[in-house]
Amino acid sequence: MMPFKVVIPARHGASRLPGKPLRLIAGRPMIQHVYQRALDSGAAEVIIATEHELVAQMARSFGATVCMTGAHHLTGTDRIAEVVAQKAWPDDTVIVNLQGDEPTMPAVNVARVAENLQARTTAPVATLCTPVGTVEELLDPNVVKVVCDRDELALYFSRAPIPWHREGGFSHDAGMPPGLWLRHLGIYAYRAGALRAFAALAPCEPELQESLEQLRFQWGGIRIHVGDAPALPGSAVDTEADLARVEAHLGRQSA
Repeated sequence: MMPFKVVIPARHGASRLPGKPLRLIAGRPMIQHVYQRALDSGAAEVIIATEHELVAQMARSFGATVCMTGAHHLTGTDRIAEVVAQKAWPDDTVIVNLQGDEPTMPAVNVARVAENLQARTTAPVATLCTPVGTVEELLDPNVVKVVCDRDELALYFSRAPIPWHREGGFSHDAGMPPGLWLRHLGIYAYRAGALRAFAALAPCEPELQESLEQLRFQWGGIRIHVGDAPALPGSAVDTEADLARVEAHLGRQSA
């Protein structure tokens, strides 16, 4: 596999859990767990992108490279686009977005999404998915669903249960038809040129309605490849309950 970079967007001012990157999990700040996942992926370079000096100081304390970015960014992809601009990386540079609230994302997923992008010329953006396992998961708006075409290119992402069978098509008793519904995982690989194109686009109405940044790529005619994740991710951290869940998960791993 060709070399790739990882940029970790780490916003201090998260609305639901302020100071999130600095919250301790198993005795270490969450951002350090995410940074270690990036290192374990085999990335040639790992950068933490943040708008806040406290996050930058913490990151530097454990040896991370930091890129200071603006406080105005709507999404992590916008923040990474600023890093691309600051670094003047060539358009064919492969960058993985490992979000700063994913301390349990398996390193193999980071490497796989980069590999998938490098292997294809049909799309300048790649991401991963995994099957939806339960009706509860399908109906959960916090679980993002994706529908793909026969070439594994995304048709649409939504918080709604798509595709929707006109007769219902599922029940809590009948179970889930295997492979019909796919859960999108919030990890991306991009070529730097695609990030420059993304930054030149205004946020679109589907993106704002769904609160899904990947829809801006699709709105702008930029294709997204969706591959199978080789490993199931753990929980992202958005709330205090998520923090406790991930703390328990990492505690079991180290026991």
